[in-house]
Amino acid sequence: MFTAADHDHMARALELAALGLNSTTPNPRVGAVIVKDGRVVGEGWHRRAGEPHAEMLALAQAGAKARGATAYLTLEPCSHFGRTPPCVRSLIDARIARVVAAMEDPNPRVNGQGLTQLREAGIDVRCGLLQAEARALNPGFVSRMARGLPWVRMKVAASLDGRTALRNGESQWITGEAARADGHAWRARSCAILTGIGTVRDDDPQMNVRLVETDRQPLKVLVDSRLEVALEASLLRAGRVLIACAIDNPGKEAELRDRGCEILKLSDARGKVDLPALMRELAARQINELHVEAGFRLNGSLLREDCVDELVIYLAPALLGDAVGMFDLPPLDDLERRRKLSIVSVDRVGDDIRIVARVEGRG
Repeated sequence: MFTAADHDHMARALELAALGLNSTTPNPRVGAVIVKDGRVVGEGWHRRAGEPHAEMLALAQAGAKARGATAYLTLEPCSHFGRTPPCVRSLIDARIARVVAAMEDPNPRVNGQGLTQLREAGIDVRCGLLQAEARALNPGFVSRMARGLPWVRMKVAASLDGRTALRNGESQWITGEAARADGHAWRARSCAILTGIGTVRDDDPQMNVRLVETDRQPLKVLVDSRLEVALEASLLRAGRVLIACAIDNPGKEAELRDRGCEILKLSDARGKVDLPALMRELAARQINELHVEAGFRLNGSLLREDCVDELVIYLAPALLGDAVGMFDLPPLDDLERRRKLSIVSVDRVGDDIRIVARVEGRG
C-alpha cells in the first residue's frame, strides 16, 4: 500500500511536525510535505495557534507545482473554519492528486470528514502511514479529543533505591544537571505544570521553564486544598497560576487574586481537591499535556485516582536508605492488584538513568 518513498516523505513530515513541540498548544503538532515527480516542492509545519497550518505553508511554497502532486500530512487536514480556513478546500483547489495522511484527526469536528471530502473531490487518499509515530507526537491532543482529559505525565527524580528526599525534607539535588535540563525540556512541551502545596512549602519552586529555550511558559497549577500557599511563594511571582482548592476562604482568595491567581474550588467527599474533576476542567481549558512535579503524597493520590498516563523517572547512582519514597500508595495483599506499566524507553542522561513508562492500556 505504501512505498519506501512514501515512508521517507512521511518521516520528513513528522520531523517537521516535531519542530512545533513546544509552541502549538492547544493545537496539534503537524507537518506537511508536498512531492511532485519524486522531488519535494513544498514543506511546512504548524508553529502556533492562529498561524497558518502546515498544509497551507507547504502549498504556498509549492505554488503551481502542487498540481498533480502528493501531499504527505501527519494529521488529517481540517474541514472546518476555526482561527484559520479549512485546509481541505485549499488542497482541492491546488489540484493535489494524492494525499497520504498518518492518522485521522480525533477532533469530533473533523474525525474523517476531511479525508471524505478529499475523496469526493476525486483525490486518491491513503491513511495510516506511520500512524503510531504521529499519535506519539500528539498524546495530549489525542487524549483531550478522545477522552476529555489531558495526557498526564508525572516526573520523579529519585535515588537508585527509589527515594526522593531525606526525612528532613532535603531533596536538592538528587540527580545531576543534565537530568534537570532534560526535565525542563519535558516542562517546555507541556501546556501546564502541576504541583502540590507540600512541594511549594518544602522547596519553594518557581515551576517554570528555565534550563532550555522557550518562548512560552506553561500554566502553573497548584493543588492546595486549604489555600495555605504563602503570598511570597516563588511560583506566584510571575506567570499564570491556577490554584485548585476545596474550601472557601474569601480573604485569602482576594489576596491571591490581587497577585493574578485564579481560584478554582473542586471539593471531593473527603474535603480534598477532586483530582479527576480537576483533570476534566484542565481539558476543558484546552490543556493537552499536563506535567506533574509533586511530592510523594500528591503523586500517590493522582495514581490512586487513575489520573496518570505516563511516568518519567530519573534514577541517580546513589542510595539514600530510610528516606521519602516516590509514591504514597496503599500496601497490597495480592500481586495481581499491582499497577502494571509498559516501558517506553530507558536512556542515560548524564550520570543518571531516565525511564519513561506508561500506565498499561494508555497510548
